[in-house]
Amino acid sequence: MVGLGGKEGTMEKKMMVKKQLNNNHQNTPRFASHSTLLLFSAAVFAILTTTAAAQPFDYADALAKSLLYFESQRSGRLPYNQRVTWRDNSGLTDGLEQGVDLVGGYYDAGDHVKFGLPMAFTVTMLSWGIIEFHDEIAIAGELEHALEAIKWGTDYFIKAHTSPNVLWAEVGDGDTDHYCWQRPEDMTTSRQAYKIDQSNPGSDLSGETAAAMAAASIVFKKTNPHYSLLLLHHAQELFEFGDKYRGKYDGSVAVVKNYYASVSGYMDELLWAALWLYEATDKEEYLKYVVNNADAFGGIGWAITEFSWDVKYAGVQIMASKLLEKEKHKQHAHILKQYRSKAEYYLCSCLNKNNDTTTNIDRTPGGLLYIRQWNNMQYVTTAAFLLTIYSEFLQDSNQNLHCPAGTVDHEEILSFAKSQVDYVLGSNPMNMSYLVGYGSKYPTKVHHRGSSIVSYRENKGFIGCTQGYDHWYNRAEVNPNVLVGAVVGGPDSEDNFWDQRDNYMQTEACTYNTAPLVGVLAKLLQLEENHELELFASY
Repeated sequence: MVGLGGKEGTMEKKMMVKKQLNNNHQNTPRFASHSTLLLFSAAVFAILTTTAAAQPFDYADALAKSLLYFESQRSGRLPYNQRVTWRDNSGLTDGLEQGVDLVGGYYDAGDHVKFGLPMAFTVTMLSWGIIEFHDEIAIAGELEHALEAIKWGTDYFIKAHTSPNVLWAEVGDGDTDHYCWQRPEDMTTSRQAYKIDQSNPGSDLSGETAAAMAAASIVFKKTNPHYSLLLLHHAQELFEFGDKYRGKYDGSVAVVKNYYASVSGYMDELLWAALWLYEATDKEEYLKYVVNNADAFGGIGWAITEFSWDVKYAGVQIMASKLLEKEKHKQHAHILKQYRSKAEYYLCSCLNKNNDTTTNIDRTPGGLLYIRQWNNMQYVTTAAFLLTIYSEFLQDSNQNLHCPAGTVDHEEILSFAKSQVDYVLGSNPMNMSYLVGYGSKYPTKVHHRGSSIVSYRENKGFIGCTQGYDHWYNRAEVNPNVLVGAVVGGPDSEDNFWDQRDNYMQTEACTYNTAPLVGVLAKLLQLEENHELELFASY
C-alpha cells in the first residue's frame, strides 16, 4: 500500500528518489523493468517486488497521459510541438462573422462547440492542481505540459474578453453541431459566436472565467510575470463586470440551456471568483466580499454533495476553511467557521460519515462515488481532488476531520481519495481503466468525433455530416485514434459499463473530468516514490 504519510524530505531528496528509481513511466508494475534491482540482495528484491505487486498502478504514466488529452481537445492552429499527431488545425475562422478573433481554446467533449463555462472550470482546476502540487508535477517531468494546457485556455479567454463588460461565451451551438458527425478539421456546422455584456449579463460565466484567470495568474507569477499580470487584470475586470451586471448566462445565451445550463445560478461563481482574486492579490476587499456575502449568496447556507462545472459551493467552502488557520483572518473566524462546517459536510458525505445516510453520497457495489448516471466520473474526480487537498491541510495543521459518524484523520481521507483514483485506473469489477489509453483494457469506442474517424493527417478527403454518421459513427470497429488521457463518463450505479459509441452517457469524455486528476495523480506518485525511498534507505 502506498505510504500515506506526509510531505517527507526536500526537493533534492525527491529528485534523488526519481533518479534512483529510474522510472520508465510505462504502464507496467513500477519495478517490472528495473534490471538494476538485480544488484541488490535477494531480501531487498523480495521486499520491493512484493511492494510492486501491491501497487499495480503507474501514476506517472497516468499523469503524463492525462495531460496529453488536452492536446486532443485543442481548437485553432496547432503548435509545432503538438504531440497528438492525429489532430490538425480547426476552427480557424471562429469569430470572423462577428469581427472578433476567437480562434483557439478547447472543445469540451466529443463535439466541436466551445462552451465557455466548462472550459473556464477546466482551466481553474488545472491551475489549482499546479498551485497545490507544483513540485510533485515538476518532479514527474510534466510541469511544462501542465502549463501549456493552462495557457492554451487562458490565451483564448484573453481573446474572448474583448472589453471590460464583454465576454464571448460560446462558439458554435450544440443543436446544429449534433446533426453532424465530422472531424473538427472538416467542420461545416455553424460557428456563430455568442457573448454576454451589460445588457445581456452572465455573472456565472464571467465569475468562473475570472476565477480561472486569477488562479492561472498565480501559476505564472514566477515564470511569466508579465503574462500573470495580464491575466490578473482580466480577472479583476471580469469579476467587476459579473458583480455589477448580475444575471445567469443561460438567460442571455439561450442556445446553451440544453447543454450547460447554470442550475446553481451565479452566486457561487461570484464567491469563487472573489476567493481566487484574494489568493492572487491578497487584497482585503475580496475577502470581505466572501465574508459579507456568505449568507446572502448561499456560501454558508448550502450544504452540497457535488462539486462541478456548475456547482462551486464545495470548492468555495474548502478554500474558505483553509483561511481559518492564518492569524490575519481571525477577525472573520465566525463566518469562516461556518464555511468550514459546510465544507466538512461535503467531505463527510463523500466518506459516508454523515449520520443521516440520505445525506451521504451513494456508492456503487465496487465502491465508486455515484451522483448521477450521466457522466458520473466528473463528480468522482472533483471529489478526489478536494479530499486530497483537505487531507494535506489537516496534516499540515495537525487536525482531524470530525464527522457526525466519527473522526477521520488525514490518512484515511487520502486513502479514500486514492481508492477513487484507483477505481478510475482499473481497480473495479469490470477491470476497466476509465482513463483512455491507460492499462490493458480501456474504452475503445469513445463517443468522440475526431477519435472515431480516420485522422485528417492520414486522409484529407472531406467527410460530410451524414457521411460521418453512415460510415464512422455506426461502425462496429474500435476508434482509429485513441483519445489518450480522456476520462469517460464511467459505469452505472451497479458498476456496469457498455463500451459503445452511441452510449454517450458512459463513453463520452470531457475536459473537466480529467483536469482535477492531474494534481491528485502527481500527489499519489510523490507518496509512492517517498515510500520506495524509505524501503531503499532501510537496507
